[in-house]
Amino acid sequence: MAYNKAREEKKWLEWKEKEETKLNRLGFSQDKIEMLRQYDLEIFNSDRRYYQRLNDNSTYLDNAISPEEEETVYSIEGLLGSIDNEELYQALRDVDNITLQIVVLKIQGFTGREIAKLLRMTPKAIYRRIDRLKEKLKKFSL
Repeated sequence: MAYNKAREEKKWLEWKEKEETKLNRLGFSQDKIEMLRQYDLEIFNSDRRYYQRLNDNSTYLDNAISPEEEETVYSIEGLLGSIDNEELYQALRDVDNITLQIVVLKIQGFTGREIAKLLRMTPKAIYRRIDRLKEKLKKFSL
């Protein structure tokens, strides 16, 4: 299966536009949004170079994502929409947006240091927010 850069770039741009629209509505500054865009573009270009170098007869792309896998959460709304437990949903609705944004970024695979850099916070503040959320949610058995 050949890598189609134009199609992947179009999908990436559509995803970024949706994400940036949501971040604007949530009140993130343009500086933070631009930093996130640059970071995501670096990742996209890195992935693009990798996939372009794969052999066409490779089965990597066929096996990388199984159809049963859930989609990665890209927004706070997506995170909250994926929760089935009503009590847990209500508890998360009461959490501030910055903490929820940290959770979304963690789900996407960012490290605490990367999130701290993106949100212009200290890594300790990021980890503390995560710890507080864990304490709040301990009573929920998932």
